[in-house]
Amino acid sequence: MVQNHLLQVLCIVAMEAPYSISADAVRDEKMKVLNSLRPLSSKAVNEFVVRGQYGEGAIEGSPVASDREELGAVSRTETFVALKAYIDNWRWAGVPFYMRTGKRLKRRPSEIDIVYRDIPHSAFPMDSGHIKPNRLIIRLQPDAGIGLQLMTKVPGPGGIRLREAPLDLSFEDEFQTRYPDSYERLLLDVVRGDSTLFMRRDEVEAAWRWVTPILETWAASDKAPKGYTAGSWGPSASATLVDRDGHSWHEEMG
Repeated sequence: MVQNHLLQVLCIVAMEAPYSISADAVRDEKMKVLNSLRPLSSKAVNEFVVRGQYGEGAIEGSPVASDREELGAVSRTETFVALKAYIDNWRWAGVPFYMRTGKRLKRRPSEIDIVYRDIPHSAFPMDSGHIKPNRLIIRLQPDAGIGLQLMTKVPGPGGIRLREAPLDLSFEDEFQTRYPDSYERLLLDVVRGDSTLFMRRDEVEAAWRWVTPILETWAASDKAPKGYTAGSWGPSASATLVDRDGHSWHEEMG
């Protein structure tokens, strides 16, 4: 999931605008992102990457066995990964990218959450309300669409009161049609001969070059994946990964 799905989403978010929407023009820009990813040393892997394995729990009220119980054997295979990455280029230097994926989580959303920088100075009174950074939320599935969380002034008299307010676009509601899921879209692209959303060979190789140090560090370690309860959002170390930078995962920002 990290080598293909997550890194592909990262590339689409961080790439520069291509000169056209042709397959190679898009993939050329994605390659620039992959080549700009900061390599991870063994020390960085231990600091920036969390791997987990689900234990017993419940999802939607139904009990769920642990990964080891389902396999009937002791396993060190991870079922959850969270990590922090940096893209060392002029546009994204110093901006952390947090990614995570896992099995048996509380929900199964695929989302991109872009949190804008804090404002350098507020012109509003201290008692007007806490100003949060604006957020752009791109929902891939389910309910594909785009959301925007904006700070706004509560209308009416009584002084200045600030609060977050959502703007929301649901593709299905807006266009009154069922939006195809990811695999339907890819199969249609195969039929049409459109390779834009498929990884080119140099993309695959670049992605594996970046991921390989993570796998090698895990293989050389005697530490087992961190446990988490099925039906949760993953191991607590995942929350710590972003919390120590003063950030939160989407569901914690509410």
